[in-house]
Amino acid sequence: MTLYLLYESASGYGLFSADGIDEIGQNTEAVRTSVVDLNRFGKVVKLAAFTPYDSALDALNQCNAISEGQMTDELRNFLELTLPKVKEGKKPKFSLGVAEPKLGSHIFEVTKIPCQSNEFVLELIRGIRLHFDRFIENLKPGDLEKAQLGLGHSYSRAKVKFNVNRVDNMVIQAIFLLDTLDKDINSFSMRVREWYSWHFPELVKIVNDNYLYAKVAKYVDDKAQLSEEKLSGLTDIVGDEDKAKEIMEAAKASMGQDLSPIDLINVKQFAQRVMDLAEYRKKLYDYLVSKMSDIAPNLAALIGEVVGARLISHAGSLTNLAKCPSSTLQILGAEKALFRALKTHGNTPKYGLIFHSSFIGRASAKNKGRMARYLANKCSIASRLDCFLDASTNAFGEKLREQVEERLDFYDKGVAPRKNIDVMKSVIDTVESKEDAPMAENGDSKDESKSEKKKKKEKRKKQEDEDQEMPDANGGEVEDGTAKKKKKKKSKDRDLEETPAATDGKKKKARS
Repeated sequence: MTLYLLYESASGYGLFSADGIDEIGQNTEAVRTSVVDLNRFGKVVKLAAFTPYDSALDALNQCNAISEGQMTDELRNFLELTLPKVKEGKKPKFSLGVAEPKLGSHIFEVTKIPCQSNEFVLELIRGIRLHFDRFIENLKPGDLEKAQLGLGHSYSRAKVKFNVNRVDNMVIQAIFLLDTLDKDINSFSMRVREWYSWHFPELVKIVNDNYLYAKVAKYVDDKAQLSEEKLSGLTDIVGDEDKAKEIMEAAKASMGQDLSPIDLINVKQFAQRVMDLAEYRKKLYDYLVSKMSDIAPNLAALIGEVVGARLISHAGSLTNLAKCPSSTLQILGAEKALFRALKTHGNTPKYGLIFHSSFIGRASAKNKGRMARYLANKCSIASRLDCFLDASTNAFGEKLREQVEERLDFYDKGVAPRKNIDVMKSVIDTVESKEDAPMAENGDSKDESKSEKKKKKEKRKKQEDEDQEMPDANGGEVEDGTAKKKKKKKSKDRDLEETPAATDGKKKKARS
């Protein structure tokens, strides 16, 4: 059986025939050793046909199709022209070796050409890649490298190039940095508390907030110099005059040791760094909220910006999250517990990252699992809407959030929630009406939108039905609604009276 090899280079498609396969016995090790030597490899593998790409854009399109496992029309024509024809009902006497199994299966489905992809074929293709410039006669030195470099750049650029406003990499980096900042701010704040407590230990019990403590420590500086002049400034920082007076009284009777000026300067500088980190953390959170409203507005409206960003980050991207089923999304972040439970045959976890949502906390202990499953279902819907919708909107997320609220009421109070299909229809109607509204304002003679026309038609139909069904006070029917019916009845009666007369006339004629 003859073996042909398909090689997709940066300059075109190449078809090679492998002779002497029986002698080699399809030994992978023998091929691996003979690949390096062109004299030995050239006796086995020979060029059968080659077709170059038309342009760089054509090369990019062919590369994209191959990466997705799809056969293009150009590749199909090339294979049908160069390979022997496959006759129906007969076993082909050749096979085609390809590097991508998905591409081979697609070629076999369309053209019925038998394809194979194994280690032996991959080693042969590796040898072709190594000596490809020697097989093509008219190829100048350096042309293949230029084609590979240009195709690699264009392919990578096309993979990276997405909508700038919906790049989820920014969200992934922002949520990672936000979590890191939270840990750092907590540890640094504890260090400020411990450091300044040697000088003013009573301040820890009065001021509990970390950011406020660093601000007060920087403002107070040396407790011995805290006077009535600083009361107004201390009140502005703390926000409570009584607490400011309490700090001043505690400073007068403090048991802390005195610090040298250089030590106080270091404490103040470190407190300033903690304050800067806390302020930057607030700005980063605002940035994350704005990016989530652009990238995943429905998911953010449903479960919150931080939890939604953590789900996207854990999945790797918004597309990966949209591909996840709701059962996988439910336990994202609890992989260790899941595999431990599978290994020990214990109970699998009910929730992962979505446990941080307020809905799970509000549910009762017996309904937490049910609530997590329902919330994961809605998050899966919201992520798919965000990933595949053309227009960015959070209307679906708001309605999904209402559904989750209704489900909570159903678990607690037994109030029946709305059906999902009814809710989605109402959202679609509102979104379409919003899209049609600006078009209706800018239109010429056709100012009415489709939704308004439908509403008017429905009103007219309802009015006609009510007019036809409403009886008069005297037991009759209203004239406006039933005039047409009466006319139709009269015409029918006339027809019935005329038809027997016509039949009588025909009978008389027949008798005569």
